[in-house]
Amino acid sequence: MELQGLSTDQAPPLSVPIRFFTTAPLFGIIAGFIIFFTDSSILMNRYSVESIVITHLLTIGFLGFIMLGSLTQMLPVLAGAKIPKPQSISMTSYTLLIVGSLSMVFGLLNDNDTLTTIAFLGLGSGFLLILTSIMLGIKTVKHFNATVKGMAISVGFAFSIVVMGMYMLYGYMSNDISSAHFIIANIHSVWAIFGFAGILIISVSFQVLPMFYVAPKFKPFCKNRVVYIISTGLMLWLFFNIYFDEYAFLAKIWLALFFLAFATTVWIKFNKRKRPVSDVTVWYWRSASVFLMLGVFLWITDEYFKHEYIVMVAILIGGGFILSVMIGMLYKIIPFLVWFHLNAMGYMSIPTTVEMIDKKLSKIQFLLFLVSLIGFIFSFYYSEFLKPSALFFIISMIILEYNIIQPIWFYIQKKKTKPDFDMSMFK
Repeated sequence: MELQGLSTDQAPPLSVPIRFFTTAPLFGIIAGFIIFFTDSSILMNRYSVESIVITHLLTIGFLGFIMLGSLTQMLPVLAGAKIPKPQSISMTSYTLLIVGSLSMVFGLLNDNDTLTTIAFLGLGSGFLLILTSIMLGIKTVKHFNATVKGMAISVGFAFSIVVMGMYMLYGYMSNDISSAHFIIANIHSVWAIFGFAGILIISVSFQVLPMFYVAPKFKPFCKNRVVYIISTGLMLWLFFNIYFDEYAFLAKIWLALFFLAFATTVWIKFNKRKRPVSDVTVWYWRSASVFLMLGVFLWITDEYFKHEYIVMVAILIGGGFILSVMIGMLYKIIPFLVWFHLNAMGYMSIPTTVEMIDKKLSKIQFLLFLVSLIGFIFSFYYSEFLKPSALFFIISMIILEYNIIQPIWFYIQKKKTKPDFDMSMFK
């Protein structure tokens, strides 16, 4: 593991990212139960209330919480960003997002305007609060490398999708769903997947793959140009989608080419690692690359099927690519943070990051997750696959929750003992 360039003095308390990380799998469990009790024909419609609820449980509750937790930790450590009042802001935002997310789920499922209004206020204020603090932190960075620039752009897309999401949620509150609602919904989903999540994953991989996996560094073109090219493609897609819909396909090809190139690059870099030791996080990155390739290819060809397979595209890219990367990174980031914070406090007798999580359980969790995704895809043709797949997904999320709590529990217990060295003299 390469740790050069880390700003240890800027690291926020461990509780700041951990509260987001430990909550994320719980949203996955809730989503799994809703899938289990929903008919497959309803889930094939991307605009059904059940599909919207499940999608946002996984995007806001699972992916959003992990990404926000990662940003609040990685920006100070990797770039020396000074996020204002990280403890209080993260706690306030976390509470608002929890209330907003659960209110949205029960509000939409029960057609309850009061809960939907609470969701509108909670999600809107929660996201805007933490995203604003992150942007203020980015402004304090002295040396903007490719990762920080990519993070800043992804947060910019995050602001946009939050505003679009609030507009659509207001439509449900006022019972006024216009034709513009569906256009914005399409933009909202594409920018969330490729603009926020996609660009964030790509920019973070510039730093994470060499640091955690001792993989070859990305070439200057990749680090300095690709994020801007993808952003340009998303803006072109937006322009064509609103004004010249017949040309939007060209922007889709533009985006698809660079995400296919990224998937291929990740696969190659894992093959060229200096220490090619395989673990479950490597499996997640490799499977994510494959799912991204399949998902992007289907996203392009879906034009010819009148968007009949758009839900399958969401499973392949959202579930297979983004969820896989997020889970894989949880298995790396949480043990690293525990080791990092304990080491900074003077504890030396700490297990390695590899030893903090049960290897057998993490492999079982990966297999269950993989089988569930494949089962969801087959549910398009054989509805009897849906319930077993949902059950596998629920179990995988429960195991994930247990796995990430393990190192945190070790941290809590270790802090009760006396450090090997007194670090107060260095403060």
